[in-house]
Amino acid sequence: FRRAPRALRRPRAAARMEEEEEDEGGGGRRGTASPAASARFVRCLYAVGFLDLFGVSMVVPLMNLHIKSLGASHTVAGIIGSLYGVMQLFSSTFVGCWSDVVGRRYSLLACILLSALGYFLLGNSTTVFLVAISRVPVGIFKHTLSISKALLSDLVSERDRPLVMGRFNAASSVGFILGPVVGGYLAEFKGGFYQTSFICASIFLLNGGLVQMLPWSEENTSNRDHCQDKGTNSFSAKSNPDLHLKSATSRAVTNSSFFQSPWIQVATVLKKIKGIACSDLWDVFLVRFLMSVAILLYYSNFTLALEERFGVKPLFAGYLTSYSSALGVLAGCLLGPITRLYGHNTYRLLLHSSTFTCMLILLYASALSIWMVILSSTFLAFSTTIGRTCIIDLELTVGGNEASGTLLGVGQSVTSVGRIIAPLLSGIAQEFSPCGPPSLAVGLALVAIVIMNANKQKYHSHGSVKLKSQ
Repeated sequence: FRRAPRALRRPRAAARMEEEEEDEGGGGRRGTASPAASARFVRCLYAVGFLDLFGVSMVVPLMNLHIKSLGASHTVAGIIGSLYGVMQLFSSTFVGCWSDVVGRRYSLLACILLSALGYFLLGNSTTVFLVAISRVPVGIFKHTLSISKALLSDLVSERDRPLVMGRFNAASSVGFILGPVVGGYLAEFKGGFYQTSFICASIFLLNGGLVQMLPWSEENTSNRDHCQDKGTNSFSAKSNPDLHLKSATSRAVTNSSFFQSPWIQVATVLKKIKGIACSDLWDVFLVRFLMSVAILLYYSNFTLALEERFGVKPLFAGYLTSYSSALGVLAGCLLGPITRLYGHNTYRLLLHSSTFTCMLILLYASALSIWMVILSSTFLAFSTTIGRTCIIDLELTVGGNEASGTLLGVGQSVTSVGRIIAPLLSGIAQEFSPCGPPSLAVGLALVAIVIMNANKQKYHSHGSVKLKSQ
């Protein structure tokens, strides 16, 4: 979106802030309430992310066992598993854009409640057909994390966004670590899978209640008042006051569009998707695709490769994966100091983390002992967590926050394509060698690094390029 010259923007924004101060009789209360409102919102969204992945990770590891217990073959179980990925591929962009149209509150509540419905149906699934039916609402509407990230990008400044996103990912990862332990314990009891599914549905309902109780009116006020507190707190305003006020106003208007005709909503969504498709973000999404496939290839045959190359048991591979996940949580908490060290230059941090990821995968592919694998896994947990946060931040910086839901949805669709393609590439590469998948991953990561270097000038000013308005 094109910005007006700074000299023309500032007087109008200052006048508007003065009017708001006069309306409040001095504005002293707002200046102190806004940071607290934003901080409360962010902490609640951390809890939403934790509960979301905690509930999901309780159920997902038990899915194939449940499907097989109903008499289905491995092929049928695989098809049902792929059904979720395919629906996510086609629904990510649409639902993300829909959140831009109707507002974060209504779209997030709708996605949480419909996901709860899917897991409730899963808890009543006594046949394979019912299992497949239960995956439909989850596959279409399980975009709660993407919408939460879009809401976070609305709340915080570009400078603070990597830190907040990193903490959100860390909170979600903690849920993903604890969920399988609880789900595995409950599965030991008779009818444990059904109980776990009902508990997961209840957790989503709890999440819906938490979202409903968020101080949405204070959030609207804080969006407006952050312009006054710019640079004085960690949840400061966007760097462009006029654009931020315009964005906050447009979001308030779009909230009412939830009650408009569905055809109007669909038309608006398609127009926004067209705007993304006609933008110059192709290289950012291509880098995300290549790095996603590279990381998926690394993990695709991890357990089998360790057994074939070093003779270690699958249990050891499981411990190593949990160890890496725990380090990923730590990396999310350290993103603040790291981004400050890089002067909040997301592009340079993404380039360096991607290069480091490529080197670590190469180290794993050429490892001569299990200790080299442990070393590569240790640092890979940090580089992949940092890279995943940076690519999201770069998408939002280049694309502009006014279409953050759409951008995150498109990015999620790109990752879904990688999840579909990576197993196929892994199977082909593994026919030649256990080191085939990680070797192919190194090649894809190198291509991503070359693309980033080729577009260095484009992101040199960090955010000077914005998505063209349609």
